Amino acid sequence: MLTLAEWEAVGLSLRVAAVAVLITAPVGVALAYLLARNRLPLSFVVENLVQLPLVLPPVVTGWVLLILLSPESVFGGWLEATFGLRIAFGWFGAAVAAGIVAFPLMVQTMRVGFEQVDPSWEEAGYVYGGTRAAVFRYVTAPLAGRAIAAGIVLAFARALGEFGATIVLAGNIPSETRTLPLAIFTEIHRMGGELAVLRLVLVAILLSAASLTVHALLRRRLPSRTDRPGT
Repeated sequence: MLTLAEWEAVGLSLRVAAVAVLITAPVGVALAYLLARNRLPLSFVVENLVQLPLVLPPVVTGWVLLILLSPESVFGGWLEATFGLRIAFGWFGAAVAAGIVAFPLMVQTMRVGFEQVDPSWEEAGYVYGGTRAAVFRYVTAPLAGRAIAAGIVLAFARALGEFGATIVLAGNIPSETRTLPLAIFTEIHRMGGELAVLRLVLVAILLSAASLTVHALLRRRLPSRTDRPGT
């Protein structure tokens, strides 16, 4: 049975992961669609920037975010002075860190879905007078809906397990920024924390397995360019 502090860590992880995907999903959908449908000269630059958090050490990502978003920075200070929003060393900072690290997985999964939507479906919408926004809303997005959902679920799973960027940007504050991975890290270094580690690891495995199962179900049937009406 989990202790109160352990339940707090689990609950905080779920909240952080949910907020992480909420704040990144709109940008993720837009970028995935643009990368799938546009071949601009500098597309490779945008794609590399999107994928960068996937290959950078998470502590480097966290350090960069800390430099940009700390209250002493220009942008972080402006956010706090204008909106009262303090990102560094708070739970919202943990969500930002988790969202940035999970962002590449979200975009890549969604992009595959958009690329598998037959452009002739979109062209039919344009022929009947649809604007680009209307065609995306009523044609492209529904056809790529499973991929969009799969990208969100995969990003959620990655955000649940985020550690390196979170501990740099948000710290390891009990009941405030101590997510499930940070709680495991803390118990590993505490004398007599073996049982707590075992309990938390089992919860982490269950949550990750559940997320991956949902992702696999969503990925089982994505739209195909070979799909046609009535088939």
